[in-house]
Amino acid sequence: MPQIAKDSLMTLEAYAKQRKEFRAKVIEHKKLRNVHIGEHVTLQFEDELTVRYQVQEMLRIERIFEEEGIQEELDVYNPLIPDGANLKATLMIEYPDPVERQRMLAKLKGIEDRAWVQVEGCERVYAIADEDLERENEDKTSSVHFLRFELSDEMRKALKYGVGVAVGIDHPEYRANVDALAPQVRASLVSDLR
Repeated sequence: MPQIAKDSLMTLEAYAKQRKEFRAKVIEHKKLRNVHIGEHVTLQFEDELTVRYQVQEMLRIERIFEEEGIQEELDVYNPLIPDGANLKATLMIEYPDPVERQRMLAKLKGIEDRAWVQVEGCERVYAIADEDLERENEDKTSSVHFLRFELSDEMRKALKYGVGVAVGIDHPEYRANVDALAPQVRASLVSDLR
């Protein structure tokens, strides 16, 4: 599985100097990896660069510079990097109004298990969600979930060949999909596959 090594990270001082340029690069990169599913859900497909940025930001915010603390952050975030046989994404539920958000998070319990990816000509692949910890309680779901979509050899080969890919959610309280990812988004995701 691809991993970010401690010695490949910038020191806090080096990151402070390069942060503006690095952040701009990552923002541009994320534009090719964000997929809005309906009005209120976004899938941000993760890769080594998006995860590296998250780690560097956490180290900066928390002022972590000791090896043990750095390793703890890497242990949390490294599992979000696709391993060549899957796509990994952060699912974000977005309702600007706090009252509506609270009401909908109660209705959307289980939404993380109803997110799917479908390679053209193949069956839907439903997400394996929140492997690190449970993000739902008896009252509501979380507004953020971490997803893994395992793709078969056939699906990976078809994607590399150039077939389309759709994504969606089929939860009883939220049904939406994108029939075909934009070519540049699809190409970015295919780069995650071996």
